[in-house]
Amino acid sequence: MTLVADVLSQNPAAPAFAGMSFGELRRQVLAVRHGLITQGLRPGDGVLFSVRPSARSLVLALAIVAAGGVVVFADPGAGPEMFAARLRLARPRFSAAESILYAGSRLAPIRWYARRGGLLLPDLSALDVERHVYTGRWLPGVPRGALSFDAMLSGPAPSADVTGDPDAPAAVIFTSGTTSAPRAVVHSGGSLGAARTVLGSRVRLGPGDAVYTDQLMLGLPALAGGAQWVLPGPGGVPADATHLFAIPVRLAEMLAAGPLPASLRYVLTGSAPAPAQLLRRAAAAAPGAEVLSIYGMTEILPVAVVSAAEKLAHDGDFVGAPLPGVAARLAGDGELLLSGPNLCTGYLGLPPHNELPTGDLARLDPDGIVLLGRKKDMIIRGKFNLYPGLYEPAVGALPGVREAAFVGLADPGHGDEEVVLCVVVDPAAAADPSTVVERLRARLPHVIDHDALPDRIVALADLPRGGRTHKLDRAALRELVRR
Repeated sequence: MTLVADVLSQNPAAPAFAGMSFGELRRQVLAVRHGLITQGLRPGDGVLFSVRPSARSLVLALAIVAAGGVVVFADPGAGPEMFAARLRLARPRFSAAESILYAGSRLAPIRWYARRGGLLLPDLSALDVERHVYTGRWLPGVPRGALSFDAMLSGPAPSADVTGDPDAPAAVIFTSGTTSAPRAVVHSGGSLGAARTVLGSRVRLGPGDAVYTDQLMLGLPALAGGAQWVLPGPGGVPADATHLFAIPVRLAEMLAAGPLPASLRYVLTGSAPAPAQLLRRAAAAAPGAEVLSIYGMTEILPVAVVSAAEKLAHDGDFVGAPLPGVAARLAGDGELLLSGPNLCTGYLGLPPHNELPTGDLARLDPDGIVLLGRKKDMIIRGKFNLYPGLYEPAVGALPGVREAAFVGLADPGHGDEEVVLCVVVDPAAAADPSTVVERLRARLPHVIDHDALPDRIVALADLPRGGRTHKLDRAALRELVRR
């Protein structure tokens, strides 16, 4: 079955969201599906999707896929040039956005305020699409003739087979690239459904569970397994939550905000490397829960799941054994190659592929995958290749260190690189960062290879991060520590 069919086939009386049963979720999806088809949505049509995570946005996304359409996540906040480049590649027929976004992207006063906050919004109402859909109440700026989500929601909801073609595109997710060559991952209904099955082999998601997250890639599998998806709100993690998933930076914020509920059975993090100190804090904050780190990427999620205890027991960046159905091998240069039923069909506009070159350098040990770092992040020092991911976890686990990152600064004269170790000192361990740096100088020869010893150690208040997952921005870090 596809992911949409899995979601809509759950027990109608069971809760899907707060105040919404699976039966009501199915009715709403079928009603909006009917409205979209009536208004001209055809199988294969792309729908630009600019609606913030909520129960209503999920209904709209599921209805698009149930109608045979493709949800295109292009992010209007990416900047006008990148947004335009992504649209040229995706060529959606429909656009779906919140009424406030239509108003904010068209009305001069709102655009001015958004620009002052660093947000350059494209004029969504001027997009070259055939139909617009808006959510929320009508506001000035919503295009004339736009379809009202609320009107479709209250319309007829004829029963329909929503299984669909498992090989047909269901979602397009832009991940990287430039304005001249944007890159978009294409997932089918089958690959998204397989992701839920693969994750379920390690993390139980079923009726009676309550999954607290704002991440679509865990919220959807939760619903497909019959669990309730709890979206974050002002009240924090509810007392009956059984699962919590957050990217590392958000998990750190949650841990700083107060205690976690005793009801939790799983605390999960992913989308970016989780520092050792964060895993320790999570384990201490939720002693009755299993703390897990998920390794994967937009193209294939999940790949591996490892417990905090297993991860902390390894010197390198151990991410666990490939989950059932996922195959891993190494290319000649050590790059990790992955395949499996949850692999995307390919990149939009490019031929399909059966194996993913990840860009990660890795080592395959008997017990699983050890990441050595990104290919482009490898540091060259004479005849020695330094893989940051091999040493950062060990340094980050040392007393007084909250996070650690290696960067190389190339010398234009001879091409060799100065190795700089950047550390974020734990304020609770030492008021003076220089004392931690001096301790590190003495401890490092005992925890990392001699050839990997840094030329400099720099203490920083925080490491620069970017993107929606707040991953480490090594380019910005290099500029930060450049002499």
